[in-house]
Amino acid sequence: MKIKINQFKVSIKNKDIPLKNLIEKKYHIFIRYINDVIVSKESIDARDKNNIFLVYNLIVDIDDSKYDLVKDNKFITIYDDKPITLDYKKYNNGDRPVIVGFGPAGMFAALYLSRCGAKPIIVERGGMIDDRIKDVSLFINEKKINPNSNVQFGEGGAGTFSDGKLTTSLNDPMIRFITQEFVSHGAPKNILYEAMPHIGTDYLRAVVKNIRLECLSLGASFYFNTTFEHYKPNGDSVDVYLSNKMVINTKHLLLGFGHSARDTIKMLYNSGCNMEPKSFSMGVRIEHKREDINYAQYGECAKLLSPAYYKLSTHLDNGRGVYTFCMCPGGELMASQSEEGTIVTNGMSYFKRDNVNSNSGLLVSIDPSDYFKKSPLDGLDYQMEYERRAFMISKDYRAPANLVKEFLEDRVASSIRSVKPTYPHGIVFASLKECLPDYVVESLKKAIPILDRKLHGFANPDAILTGIESRSSSPVRMLRGEDRMSNISCLYPIGEGPGYAGGITSAALDGLKTAISIVK
Repeated sequence: MKIKINQFKVSIKNKDIPLKNLIEKKYHIFIRYINDVIVSKESIDARDKNNIFLVYNLIVDIDDSKYDLVKDNKFITIYDDKPITLDYKKYNNGDRPVIVGFGPAGMFAALYLSRCGAKPIIVERGGMIDDRIKDVSLFINEKKINPNSNVQFGEGGAGTFSDGKLTTSLNDPMIRFITQEFVSHGAPKNILYEAMPHIGTDYLRAVVKNIRLECLSLGASFYFNTTFEHYKPNGDSVDVYLSNKMVINTKHLLLGFGHSARDTIKMLYNSGCNMEPKSFSMGVRIEHKREDINYAQYGECAKLLSPAYYKLSTHLDNGRGVYTFCMCPGGELMASQSEEGTIVTNGMSYFKRDNVNSNSGLLVSIDPSDYFKKSPLDGLDYQMEYERRAFMISKDYRAPANLVKEFLEDRVASSIRSVKPTYPHGIVFASLKECLPDYVVESLKKAIPILDRKLHGFANPDAILTGIESRSSSPVRMLRGEDRMSNISCLYPIGEGPGYAGGITSAALDGLKTAISIVK
């Protein structure tokens, strides 16, 4: 029989002892009666730096006769060994669904619809992953940006050039299905049990290609380097007009265009799609030396553990929330703009997370009242205004930056110190007031000392603040009903761009659920 053991604590000093041996010692079940041990969740309890624990949830296969030894333990239950599967009903709606965008929402919508025999048509304005990597490299090395194929646009979506984090606050059984699919398409197996799972940009690039190949094998069609230009209602369907001069008729147009497709959002709004402004955030990326963050989290045990992760937040007396976002242990900064003459930063890391620095977004909440004037799209213009201001400081794609010490003293640093910047185009020291709203700058100043009390060393004088991070989420929401359809018949907003997700997992879940509802 299989039992589930929750909150099984292992001292970091015993991390190399086989779990079978530790289970035997704690529960007096002889090893010969323990057939198998599977880790279903792993986290770290580092509240006491001198006594750090690995905390596991375990699935243990034991001889039936030994269950009496542990049946009264509150942390142990009988394990229900039912795999998480979905029902793939035959798609009989008489059309081929069209999916705009092949980010996480589009990928999982396409995967499900393909398995149901719908033969979806996927339209992606960017290139296939291998071509997209070349486009990104060209921008990094020669500062020549392709406005349709870059860090924001292309196969896999914006998350492909990030850390590949799968953390989410959502509690939905289908999330397990999503992680299982990532693994079956090439992601590391430990994402199935880690408390803070991440795929890494290196693995994620292979995963998205493998998902595309499965969809192709089931009859899906892909049009890369092709933009969704507009649509026209046609009875109980819509005609979809593409930049390659194709016109496709469909009853199901799934819109997973991503939060940077400003032209698409504006076209949809002007065509009558109901939208509303929503909150988003702006700020900087903060870089520390990885070893300093590791020590701050784990003390002398840092050398025994993987690179440290943190998640910090505070609510200021001015009403603003300030928080860290998309933390990349052992990572680097990315140039993530999708238009010429702008600066947009983000973080990225590979699976091993073994680079010298760790970085995170350090963001301030922005409400519609901060930018809304008359149009739900005002937030898009607000973002663009400050992205252009950031570019105008150097006019050559170097990002505006400052060191924490000088920033808190309202001065501008003159040279880097112990932390070396990783932004690929280099930095130029400047006052961040030149490229961020005053209330964002003042909120960051108030928050950094507070966050330092939660993670000692966060306010390291040498840490680098690099601007700007402006695209953590969409500033607009495309409204939809309980049937997940827009007010325009046949249009289904999905994922981050229309305002229904905030990361890889939540976007994938949204696309998957919309695909399921369409088949039903």
